[in-house]
Amino acid sequence: MSKILVVDDEIGIRELLSEILKEEGHQVSVAENATQARGMFMNDRPELVLLDIWMPDIDGVSLLKEWASSGLMTMPVVMMSGHGTIDTAVEATRIGAYSFLEKPVALQKLLSTVSAALRNQSRYGTRDPVYVTLGNTEVALNLKRRCEALSNTSAPVLFLEAPGSGADQCASLLKAANKPWVVISGPREYETNKEQLVEMSKDGIVFFRDIGTLEPPHQLDLIAKWKSLKGAGVRVIASSTTRLSGLVSQDQFDIRLYELICQTIVNVPPLKDRIEDVIEISKAVLFHKYPAKSFSVAALNTLRSNDWPANLSQLSAVVLSSAQFSAGEEIGVSDLMPVLENAAKEISLKATSWDFDKDYRSAREMFDKQYLEYHLVKEGGNMSRVANQAGIERTHLYRKLKQLGIKTPRKNDGSN
Repeated sequence: MSKILVVDDEIGIRELLSEILKEEGHQVSVAENATQARGMFMNDRPELVLLDIWMPDIDGVSLLKEWASSGLMTMPVVMMSGHGTIDTAVEATRIGAYSFLEKPVALQKLLSTVSAALRNQSRYGTRDPVYVTLGNTEVALNLKRRCEALSNTSAPVLFLEAPGSGADQCASLLKAANKPWVVISGPREYETNKEQLVEMSKDGIVFFRDIGTLEPPHQLDLIAKWKSLKGAGVRVIASSTTRLSGLVSQDQFDIRLYELICQTIVNVPPLKDRIEDVIEISKAVLFHKYPAKSFSVAALNTLRSNDWPANLSQLSAVVLSSAQFSAGEEIGVSDLMPVLENAAKEISLKATSWDFDKDYRSAREMFDKQYLEYHLVKEGGNMSRVANQAGIERTHLYRKLKQLGIKTPRKNDGSN
């Protein structure tokens, strides 16, 4: 038995498809528009979606694009239409639809398509939580609309953000299916990839994450490669956590590169400007890594009422850590609070005023505790990565955490 979501604005079609699929032994939920579909998608986590193209609020192709660009295509989607065109079918397939059904749908065609789609479900793996939904507040929707409009152009784009606000998610909305997507994060990665940069990104997109961190020699190299990149059909986009104009005035960023990359600037709002998106984003992040788990209503309200100075990156880390600390399938406030406290300590770590009058042993213990708490939050509670980052054996790490009174993730909840 598989979970199937049917999305169609015609009640007769919803009821007919639901009845047929239930007779085949499937668990079926129905939605009459995109708004309902979003909620049922997050709550029911279907293994297959039958999605009508023409709906009154948001058309099916736009909803498909939203799921695909947000990394939520963890299941096959079959598009349906009573008057579809070849262009529409091609567009839906390009975005990631599994198949296309014309209405009225013939019974055998429906059953064979559903059966084939479910057999191919394994190819739709879960995605990295960096590609979570941006949310559905008006602020988030306006941001999505602008990014989707930019996806139809080839001009350079700069996403300007406070750290962790969602520039990566916005950049992913510009991706094209089956085209190269190359991400360069900082000077080290640029140095490693500079010789093959044009070849590896041919006919695709190269995304420079926080481009303001590139060293002057790398900036000069990128300027020199610009014509070759354009000639190879490469689109250049970037993000920055610093206003590049300020770096230019301080002679830290080449004005020629500034003029090339800043043709279109998109300001990515911090999470505090769209706090109502916290609940949906939290559900999406949790779904990627722990599909069997969910937050209690009280836990979701706690997340929404919290301050998020480090934005989506902090929220994502808290969600994953709380999932690893929780014993059951439902994550409650008691599971959440220790993680939130550690997250707050991480944010305040840079502002810590060290008490140099303490004895050496006490001062070192204070440092060890804050150091390990910081990396537990940063790595989402993954003990292997924390041990690797700290350069110590995992068994020693567990002993150290116990000695310092730091709660550790449960070993059977994916921390290995």
